[in-house]
Amino acid sequence: PRSTESSRNESLALALEGGELLMLLAAQSMAVGTILVRWVCKTVDPVVATGWHMVLGGLPLLALSAWTETDLPQRLQGLTGFDALLLAYITLLGGAASYGIFFINANKGNLTKLSSLTFLTPVFACVFGNLLLQETFNASEVAGAAITLVGILLVTVDFGTNKSKAS
Repeated sequence: PRSTESSRNESLALALEGGELLMLLAAQSMAVGTILVRWVCKTVDPVVATGWHMVLGGLPLLALSAWTETDLPQRLQGLTGFDALLLAYITLLGGAASYGIFFINANKGNLTKLSSLTFLTPVFACVFGNLLLQETFNASEVAGAAITLVGILLVTVDFGTNKSKAS
């Protein structure tokens, strides 16, 4: 029993270190948020909901970074004005604007089709990693990207199966 517990702790430590568990939790959070967005947006403007989503999601991250990053104050002091401008750009356009657009569309559109597009994130990350950082792909990564793209195609494209007969 002792070795089994030790093995579990090592597996958990590896999952946390590699980020797999955090990615799984992020995907779960996104799924729950996507489902709840219609309910929330019945009473609250999607942009306001996005703002609160970002604030409530950011507070635990801020607390976690303050707790684990011992050299955070020194690193923050080293930021230049241009660094702050880049962080503002990423926060406002990359975060708030994109999530606002997502929530507005999720409130009005097909959640299944919209949610399937989130699977493009790792595909774009790999493509830009290849283009900008000269990262290479192995066969399993190419196969995974292809399966992802085919899956998104099957979910988002209407192949005429639901067309009603014209009378």
